[in-house]
Order: sequence, then C-alpha cells, then structure tokens
Amino acid sequence: MTTVTYNVPAIHCGNCINTIEMEVGELEGVQSVKADEATKKVEITFEEPANEQVIKALLAEINYPAEGLITL
Repeated sequence: MTTVTYNVPAIHCGNCINTIEMEVGELEGVQSVKADEATKKVEITFEEPANEQVIKALLAEINYPAEGLITL
C-alpha cells in the first residue's frame, strides 16, 4: 500500500473536498482520500491497480490538478 500527499491549490471550499474525496475514492485500488481546505493538500492511500499517474490524471480531469508531491 502506498500513501501520497499532493498540493492542490484549486481547493477552496467544502464542495471541493467532497468532489475530490468522492471521485478519487471511486478509483479501483484507492483505500482512502483525505482532502484539507486549509492546507490545500490531498492525502491518498492506494494499491494496484491505482497508481500516481491515474490519480493525477483524474484530479486534472475534475479540475483539481495536483501541483506537486509532498514527501515526508
């Protein structure tokens, strides 16, 4: 299982959070999605068949493009 955190500057309200969590959460292999309006970050835990390329493409498709991976 892999966990990644992305900067998503387009997050600006609760509806943004709901949309991201619902859409990304429906991807096969995604275990959890936590978006935060205050920090504009999205944490996603996933396993195959989901991968970073698929997740980032979906975020861009729903108008919440990821602008960087945060490494801890």
